[in-house]
Amino acid sequence: MSTLFDTLIAMLYNRDMKKITCMFIACAIPVAANAGTNPMFGASHQNSVTMYVGQGTGPGSLFKLVNPFEWDIMPQTMIMAQYSQPMTLFRLPARQNFNVVQNFGYNSSRGLSFLGVGISWDVAPISWRGFYIGGGIGPYMRDSHDRYVSSRLVFGEKFFIGKNISDNWRAEFFTLHFSNGDFTEINRGFNFTGLAASYSF
Repeated sequence: MSTLFDTLIAMLYNRDMKKITCMFIACAIPVAANAGTNPMFGASHQNSVTMYVGQGTGPGSLFKLVNPFEWDIMPQTMIMAQYSQPMTLFRLPARQNFNVVQNFGYNSSRGLSFLGVGISWDVAPISWRGFYIGGGIGPYMRDSHDRYVSSRLVFGEKFFIGKNISDNWRAEFFTLHFSNGDFTEINRGFNFTGLAASYSF
């Protein structure tokens, strides 16, 4: 402990703020996420079902997950049903999911509708007073390819902020990105943002 304290004092003396910030994050995240409880499930639940409803925010890169200034509301609506079980990832609370997703493209986005199934994994490294923040990733297989992504296989990346409403119910705000990692020439990607309701049992 004294070595850690001496290191912090030395960094403060040298005003090395980047190292101090990285060290603080590395220490704070495992403390914030109590491995004994999973904020996405409640006290003793082993299953959950979640319904996601999202509005299209246009094609584009993965950075649209966290940059709302790049969002461009598009005539697309996404509905996703998810079944989850709790797990841990490097001692952090997590969940493994089976997903069924339907994207409805309408008006000028005709030809962009697709149905897909996938598996994904979410981890919530930060939780505090009923709120939790996390992200996830997983592969999905679609029933068609289109002018946004010319492959049936896509990968879904998700960022979410959740709130425990009760022991059984949770609400989440999410952003979701589908693309194929540029393994085909056409890979504009799909982006969505919306709300989700989750019931644990």
